[in-house]
Amino acid sequence: MTGLADEQEALKEDFRAFVAAKVAPFAVQFDREQKISSELISKLSDRGYLTPWLPVEYGGVGMDMVSYGWLTEAIGSACAATRGVLTVMGMAAQTILKCGNADQKSEMLPLLASGKRLASIAITEPNVGSNASKPETEARPNGDGYVINGLKSWISYGQIADIFVLLANCEGKPTVFLIDRATAGLTVKPVTGLMGMRGAMLADLVFEDCEISGRAKVGAKGGGFSLVMSTALDHGRYSIAWGCVGLIRACLEQSTAYTDQRHQFGKAIKDHQLIKHMVSDMLTSLRCAELLCVKCGELRELGHPTAAAETMIAKYYGSVAANKAASDSVQMLGANGYSDRYPVERFYRDAKALEIIEGSSQIQQMTIADYAYRQYTGV
Repeated sequence: MTGLADEQEALKEDFRAFVAAKVAPFAVQFDREQKISSELISKLSDRGYLTPWLPVEYGGVGMDMVSYGWLTEAIGSACAATRGVLTVMGMAAQTILKCGNADQKSEMLPLLASGKRLASIAITEPNVGSNASKPETEARPNGDGYVINGLKSWISYGQIADIFVLLANCEGKPTVFLIDRATAGLTVKPVTGLMGMRGAMLADLVFEDCEISGRAKVGAKGGGFSLVMSTALDHGRYSIAWGCVGLIRACLEQSTAYTDQRHQFGKAIKDHQLIKHMVSDMLTSLRCAELLCVKCGELRELGHPTAAAETMIAKYYGSVAANKAASDSVQMLGANGYSDRYPVERFYRDAKALEIIEGSSQIQQMTIADYAYRQYTGV
């Protein structure tokens, strides 16, 4: 165990050095231009960062889940939108790895691992958000294949994804399909004007009589909801939980640096009691969020049955704590924190998305409460 911990520590340093050189200097640009650069995606793929936890046989490096968490933390500390690339690629790849057939795995996973093809996951619809068990997008059987009609909304990296993991209603049953961007009848409409995570290149997907092969179906008909919940969303929550850790750390670094140098009433503002309270809360939240993420990472590595529930706890706590940390950072910097001259303004906008995506805080609370009753009452 000590050897693995030493390896993780070395990787953590490597991740942070990469982020400091290749991600952090461009985060403001990505936010303003509402897109991340293709050059950065190439750098991520060159280092095997897009899906590093995939087995070597599918082009990954077999990275353990805690190390992958620290990678996500490092990227999330600099740019939440860039962290989103790993999240959506991971959600798509996990779905194929766990539920795809042998051909789908051997064909698609190496392409995703190498970055030759980018993937996203298409669940949300205008009338379907938290209740993904009833998608309105329809997959109608048509001979040996299917015809897709419907609309998907708020699809992260939909503007550049080559493959979409689609959840659709097939004869009344939620079912998952792999849809190629080049499919006739599929229109990708960019979504802009977001409050935060502006570089995540969201899109709406319009499906109009899109004909696909029967080979595009992933898993069994009707297995789509459990497949999405137990694989895609579960992986997404894990990535986001670690991203929250990174954002809290970034807020703490910015806040302590600023309050150490800023003087008011004849002394550094770090010496004022209320500032100390906010900084102490931020550090405590960081440590708690780290421990929760490490714990669920270890459980995921073991395939433990409580891993998914513990991941929800980590995501819920981390996203709430990240919002508080970002808010306090803006408060400590005052007018400077409210301007784009300091990154805490962007952190504040980005943090809100973390409480919404891959299960809102309220949905997480409902599920966590059910888990608590099972744990402590047996029902």
